Amino acid sequence: MEEKLRDHIQNLIPLTDDEFSFILSHFSFEKYKKNDFLIQVEDNVKYCYFVVSGLLKLVYDDTNGKQHIVSFAMEDWWESDFSAYFTQTKAKMSLQCIEDTMVFSLSFKNYQKLLSQLPKMERFFLQKSNAGYISSQNRILSFLTSNAQQRYKQLLKQYPQLFQRVPKTLLASYLGVSRETLSRLSS
Repeated sequence: MEEKLRDHIQNLIPLTDDEFSFILSHFSFEKYKKNDFLIQVEDNVKYCYFVVSGLLKLVYDDTNGKQHIVSFAMEDWWESDFSAYFTQTKAKMSLQCIEDTMVFSLSFKNYQKLLSQLPKMERFFLQKSNAGYISSQNRILSFLTSNAQQRYKQLLKQYPQLFQRVPKTLLASYLGVSRETLSRLSS
């Protein structure tokens, strides 16, 4: 398990054995079952998560009770209600397992310690954050400029493995379409 985290970090920055041991000491390893929540709305968000195995969904429930999938997170991805994590406030979204999932969790306190005591981790997290910003902006732009068919094809091209692992109802929510529309798009 530790090697997955090390390989992930080393894709962006080199690490010595001592540096990785120091980094690893700031994480906790956790296992969750399908349907377990890592974060629920109104929780204090203390952790961000690196997915070792499994699949998560980040969900926003609107005032009408409609569930909106904000993102999915699979192996080698980071996820949390980042707004609440970085501001140390209550969650506005929930994070739930779609499959049995194993994660490394990083508390905000330990995140800050890593940044201050190992500057190369600051570079690592900056690169990960920048990639997340780009991805979020691209998703927003796709909703502004693409129709449902185009969004479906883009998701299929970018993340084909999601179509094998995620129920169609959740994919429909992520794409902003009904389950029936998704069935028409996929046929």
